[in-house]
Amino acid sequence: MAEVLKDLPDFPDKNLLVGPKTFDDAGVYKLNSKLALVQTLDFFTPIVDDPYDYGQIAAANALSDVYAMGGRPLTAMNILAFPMREVEPAVISEILRGSAEKVHEAGAVVVGGHTLQDTEIKFGLSVTGLINPEKVITNAGARPGDALVLTKPLGGGLIISAYKAGEASGEEVEAMTTAMKSLNAVASEVMQELGVNACTDITGFGLLGHGLEMALASRVTLSFRAGKLPLMNGALRHAQSGLMPAASVQNKHYVSPNVRLEGKISDDLMDVLYGAETSGGLLVSLSRAKAETLLKNLHSRGVEEAVIVGEVTEKQDTLLVVKS
Repeated sequence: MAEVLKDLPDFPDKNLLVGPKTFDDAGVYKLNSKLALVQTLDFFTPIVDDPYDYGQIAAANALSDVYAMGGRPLTAMNILAFPMREVEPAVISEILRGSAEKVHEAGAVVVGGHTLQDTEIKFGLSVTGLINPEKVITNAGARPGDALVLTKPLGGGLIISAYKAGEASGEEVEAMTTAMKSLNAVASEVMQELGVNACTDITGFGLLGHGLEMALASRVTLSFRAGKLPLMNGALRHAQSGLMPAASVQNKHYVSPNVRLEGKISDDLMDVLYGAETSGGLLVSLSRAKAETLLKNLHSRGVEEAVIVGEVTEKQDTLLVVKS
């Protein structure tokens, strides 16, 4: 997409606080000195069989962009495409019910949406949130010396591929589904209370892809410690089986020239780090002095798998480093 977007015309607006240039999670438009809109959208084809769970995951995924910016979700609009003659109305109802309940859990409201006929189901949300323009958290504020905290485990894309291939266990699928349905609301609240320098959520571009965007926007290098990265049960096993999804292969092709490995790190683990995620956790950059407090507060509020996964350094010859 960077290649596609680079030649688009630029129409500057003094009130556009965050636009497409830094590939951040959402756009932010200032309304007045105390109020700005946070806007995003996301949709995708089904990744689980249960339509209710699919709706929940799609909603959590879309809402996450607002949380990553430090915003509060306000309204949501459904984006739905499906083959009308091939899908029972009850299936569509369950997708929408799951989504609506997740939006309600976030304290927001569904105000409508748009549907169209297609050859396969696609569903997601356009979400609008509110934020104080002085308190926007972007992916461009990471500073040398910061610690990096990740709030959810990695490996969702590999579990999904294994599930579709009939290779994932019921326990692996259940844990993956639970993680993807979980809102990043609490993690967002905790990081805002403490104060952080940068944040992004880990979705389709994977940990290293979204890390690359943060490094580029912040003009720094992100260094990850392989042994500290939280992984979903089964992720490494399925990577060893060659179940890397196509989106993850594309991520690896694009991101790997910007990665330096230090020490012995398996190709299977690297496949997890390049792997596309859905409704993943937040990657937070904050001063090392605050990092342990952030972890303590996250754990006490139920974000139990949050962990320090690396640090930020001055910009080096590569933008990403993975250490054993």
